[in-house]
Amino acid sequence: MKQGEPVCQTKQGSARALSLALSLRDRLTQLHSERVLGLSALIGRRCALEPAAMAVLRLAACFHDIGKIGVPDHILLKPARFDPEEWDVMKGHAEMGQRIIAETGLAGADEAARVIRHHHEHYDGSGYPDGLAGEAIPFCSRIISIADSYDAMAESRPYHPLRSHSQIMDILQQESGGKHDPDLMRLFCQLIESSDFKPHALYPSAEGRETGLLP
Repeated sequence: MKQGEPVCQTKQGSARALSLALSLRDRLTQLHSERVLGLSALIGRRCALEPAAMAVLRLAACFHDIGKIGVPDHILLKPARFDPEEWDVMKGHAEMGQRIIAETGLAGADEAARVIRHHHEHYDGSGYPDGLAGEAIPFCSRIISIADSYDAMAESRPYHPLRSHSQIMDILQQESGGKHDPDLMRLFCQLIESSDFKPHALYPSAEGRETGLLP
């Protein structure tokens, strides 16, 4: 099957439709996902991922929060901290995202769906939804976890103010070995210092960088 044939075109259309759906539901989440894609691709390239693994990483990073489409507005858009019940609902987005991507038929969708399910697992086993630890967490999930954390802290959110790059790196260093893979964290600390993603003041929508899901 060639790239330009109808089935491939339909699958590309599905990816664009999902991206549009996320944007219409929550534009900030969609922009965050674009930046997480860029950061994840940066790490993936330094790790010399094979093309197939890189494609899975890009797909999973782009849609790591797609499951938030299934989170009720009063929780998703709440301008304050979640209570315990709301937090339980929000945590369900990882499993919902897995189900959504697995049904797309996109190349690498099954692998990407597994990566999405586990992108909130912690290296020490304290994450969700399955409490995986260490090497049991998919490698691409561990990459996205770091990229997701960095970008989330670079934005102002209802439950925390916008943080400087140095403040973010201090927190990530403290989380190394607990929340994050320590080897990947060491690599990220080197990469981010010369990256266009470093200054939060320069955080645009990442258009023109690593935002393209498909060639």
